[in-house]
Amino acid sequence: MQMILRAFDTVLVELEEVREIFERELSTDEPAIADIIEQVGKFRGKMLRPALVLLCGKLCGPIKQSHRIIATVVEMLHMATLIHDDVLDEAEHRRRGKTINALHGNEAAVLLGDLLLSHAFSLCSQLQGNQAARLLSATTNVLCEGELLQLIYRGYYELTEERYLEIIDRKTASLITVSCLLGAQESGADARTAQAIEKFGNNMGMAFQIMDDIMDLTGDEAVQGKTLGTDLVKEKLTLPVIHYLRSSDSSQRKRVEQLLMEKRGSEYERFKKQLISSGSIEYARRRGREFVEKAQQALLEVPATQERELLEDLAISLIA
Repeated sequence: MQMILRAFDTVLVELEEVREIFERELSTDEPAIADIIEQVGKFRGKMLRPALVLLCGKLCGPIKQSHRIIATVVEMLHMATLIHDDVLDEAEHRRRGKTINALHGNEAAVLLGDLLLSHAFSLCSQLQGNQAARLLSATTNVLCEGELLQLIYRGYYELTEERYLEIIDRKTASLITVSCLLGAQESGADARTAQAIEKFGNNMGMAFQIMDDIMDLTGDEAVQGKTLGTDLVKEKLTLPVIHYLRSSDSSQRKRVEQLLMEKRGSEYERFKKQLISSGSIEYARRRGREFVEKAQQALLEVPATQERELLEDLAISLIA
């Protein structure tokens, strides 16, 4: 936790400016809509993606207004996906509060997510040139494809680890990657540095989602402040379950498939314990550590500065 705080403290002023842009962009003279929008801020987290834009920018040069706009855009894109995810997962809590869908219904939540996407691309019009906007648009396409693929593969018990990694690369790592890359590019990073930062972001994003999937199985809702266990309920096969099924005999596989298909909630806790005792949770953690190590390796290609050290701390914090 100390490592995370130190990294965020470095860009604290800029993050506050990003929050101001976020709120200003979403301002409306319609009180009913303003009330719903206000609740978005209540479950905004640490703002990891904006922080990565700013830290990677500082690593390569001075922070400009374009960094702040890009940081706001990636946060809006992220928040939109969270709101839509909560609808798909029927989640009731996030950041220790009620989700938008729990408070206002699925229709309002979907439309609010759409509103965030609309404002994100409206903000992009303030950027000089079209390179950053085009890259953000392309990333959003990839992200949505990843979410759609995850939905398509629900209940598909033959899902391979390779396909799972492709899905999380699209739905999670893509936005973290572009946050890092655009931060560096906006500060004038040379091609080699930009490539190293892009590689760092991708591997960090992969590790982030693997560890988040583990937390959905092993975490405490009171501590995490959000609805957990939705992956099992929705038959979303994450890495621990994929490894468990791959390592099981046919009778074990059949029992697990029946448990998930028939929504045997009373048996979920026992299955989670089986995942732990089987070594499947530890296997997933080990894969997460491998991606963190790759992220660290990528940073060796950039100058040894305080910002590089802070980025490394952020990556390590995922598995600490």
